[in-house]
Amino acid sequence: MRHKKHSHSLAGRSASHRAAMLSNMAASLIENDRIETTLAKAKALRPFVEKIITKAKQAAAKTEKKDAVHLRRLALKDVRNEDAVTLLFNEKYKEFANRNGGYTRIYKLALPRVGDAAEMALIEFVKADDQGYKKSKKPSKAKKAAAKTEAVAPAAEAAPEAQA
Repeated sequence: MRHKKHSHSLAGRSASHRAAMLSNMAASLIENDRIETTLAKAKALRPFVEKIITKAKQAAAKTEKKDAVHLRRLALKDVRNEDAVTLLFNEKYKEFANRNGGYTRIYKLALPRVGDAAEMALIEFVKADDQGYKKSKKPSKAKKAAAKTEAVAPAAEAAPEAQA
């Protein structure tokens, strides 16, 4: 059975090709903080790289060195670029210390790719101090009613003065 086995298949790619591509894209994202790719690849990369970042945060929290080394080796199994993993585990993990997930953001780009009209996207790391989008609070019905009566009252007072 295939229950809970879903991952982004990225049509037309074998499992080994997909793993190599995600590894290379994750290394580029870690080194450059932002990469431009297709929307499908960006959506596939997001959970892949966020799991690696979580391993880096867990390694920093470990008290015993053997536990941290184990997590680093697990990350190296997925991201096969030792320089990128070293950069993430030694420096970049600090940017995400106060975040509980949501380490990346995907922006859809307006123009499709010229050759095949694929939807393009920009995937980047979210800064540590970024609060993200906040929903504005809608005013309650009582406040709306009070605002309407205040708006109507000055208009009614101004009308008699104009006639005099």
